[in-house]
Amino acid sequence: MAKRKPEEPPKGAPAWQSTFADLMNLLLCFFVMLVSMSTMDAQKFELLAASFNQTFSIFSAGATAIGDGVLISNGVSQLNELDQYINSTGRDAEGDTIPENLESANEIMEEAKLEASEEMAEKIEETLKEKNLDKEVDIEFTAQYVQLTLNGALLFDSGKVEIKKEALPLMNQLGIILQRYSEGTIEIEGHTDNVPMSGAKYSNNDELSSGRALSVFYYLKENTTLDMSRVKHSGRGEYVPIADNSTEEGRSRNRRVEIKIYNSLSSY
Repeated sequence: MAKRKPEEPPKGAPAWQSTFADLMNLLLCFFVMLVSMSTMDAQKFELLAASFNQTFSIFSAGATAIGDGVLISNGVSQLNELDQYINSTGRDAEGDTIPENLESANEIMEEAKLEASEEMAEKIEETLKEKNLDKEVDIEFTAQYVQLTLNGALLFDSGKVEIKKEALPLMNQLGIILQRYSEGTIEIEGHTDNVPMSGAKYSNNDELSSGRALSVFYYLKENTTLDMSRVKHSGRGEYVPIADNSTEEGRSRNRRVEIKIYNSLSSY
């Protein structure tokens, strides 16, 4: 049965941090300028301060710009409260208005994506069962894609990248499945164990995994009507294991090819 794959956590820092850092740099430059202008008279200083006040709202007008003016006047001690304040104003980090139902809309979209992937996974699993090939392919899915995992020993001889003849019926059925269900991007990834290469055509596992992914890509190119501009291939070497490389069983599982079929609602 198709299994739901854990979602990867979002990467990167909050968008507001860049804007806040720019503001801090401007403040630093301003105060450095004040120190350097030691001969400035009071009248000129008042004129300069009034100019910054109107432009950035960080002096007396700061109270009308951000609450009571304490958020910025207290400096980085208030940094952790900035997200909370921005959300309370009904705007996002870019200053755009946040719809009240945005969170629920995002949840609905994620559910729709997950349902689309689950439906695709079930159809693919049913097709493979009809052809008695369901034992050869592991199926997982996320809100973004359905992943088909094929054991490397099933497709290739040790240290080689040519697809074995006995694997051609499976490859042919996979080509039919991809033509039938893929509406977005397809990714082909080759993976290996961590045993160093020796006495083979390829000098390391990076080259071997890339060659195997490319072999699957070429097979699909020559035997299907897929739009190959939507098909990507890459070698991931030994760097993304799914089992323990200290055991033969684990190394066997790590020698694999993964095909990710992104659903029509995916943001990829």
